[in-house]
Amino acid sequence: MSKLPLTLAISHYDHVTELVTGRVPVEGVELTTLNLQIEEIFFRQFNYRDFDVSEVSMGKYCSLVSQGNSPLTAIPVFPSRVPRHSSIYIRRDGPVKTPQGLAGKRIGIPEWAQTASVYSRGFIQHQYGIDLKSIHWIQAGVDQPGRLEKVKLKLPEGIRYESRPDKSLGGMLVSGEIDAALSAHPPLCFDQGHPNVGRLFEDYLDIEMKYVRETGIYPIMHTVAFKREIVEQNPWVAANLFKAFDEARRISVERALACTSSVLPLPWGYELAKRMQAVVGNDLMPYGVDANRTTLDAFLQYAFEQGVCHRRLQPEELFPPQVQKSFRV
Repeated sequence: MSKLPLTLAISHYDHVTELVTGRVPVEGVELTTLNLQIEEIFFRQFNYRDFDVSEVSMGKYCSLVSQGNSPLTAIPVFPSRVPRHSSIYIRRDGPVKTPQGLAGKRIGIPEWAQTASVYSRGFIQHQYGIDLKSIHWIQAGVDQPGRLEKVKLKLPEGIRYESRPDKSLGGMLVSGEIDAALSAHPPLCFDQGHPNVGRLFEDYLDIEMKYVRETGIYPIMHTVAFKREIVEQNPWVAANLFKAFDEARRISVERALACTSSVLPLPWGYELAKRMQAVVGNDLMPYGVDANRTTLDAFLQYAFEQGVCHRRLQPEELFPPQVQKSFRV
């Protein structure tokens, strides 16, 4: 029997290496993998469905599912996870000195539906008690003008949202037109060391680890999604690809913890991995629904409250039934 040919577009991660190289095969699948920049993958998949399977934004995927008839269906593989206290940028001479200082200010976002922004607004509201309606939200590209939302929003009544396709967040932060920016990627002005642009949480690593430990929310940025018709026509393929991703991840974690040699170009990588285990568990980046239920529930609640999702989804609605449970090869 011939194998099913599939093209997978995904960023480069150590925890997908064995899958990409073919050392972990996908049963029944002839896999062609494209390592591309994440922005290109998202643009091509959400706009043109260029790939059979790809890494996708969790926020945009959930938004599509909530609107019905999503052209994509995901498996509970989460290749990118990043707590987002580090993603709030401020003017050092501006009015925002504490999280509570964000209330009533002008805050920039690349997209309302950007996954990182959903998590940032979520902890601003739920951990720091800030009313999102008190903020004037300005949407613009991080460093280049012209960025627009990619999914339809259902903004709650009272949210002040303004799109500025003629501006960039970095430019407005430097000029003082906004007081802060929530962005998955640092603005260029921050990377280049502008003296008046900094992070709200300078000691973000300890703060983020404490947040994950205390809340159980280990933010998921991306998932992996098929074009829906592929799974409908080949129901077995979702479980087979999930198993291969999970095995590749298991090998990567084992490699990171096997010894104190520099598996990655980080001399303290082993010690950081051990420190992470104390916070997030032995698997470091677990896949599956049950292992991630607290995070998925929190994200879906935030996304609904913020109008990214048009109705309150349950985690099981995001994935086909054959991959609802975690399992090992």
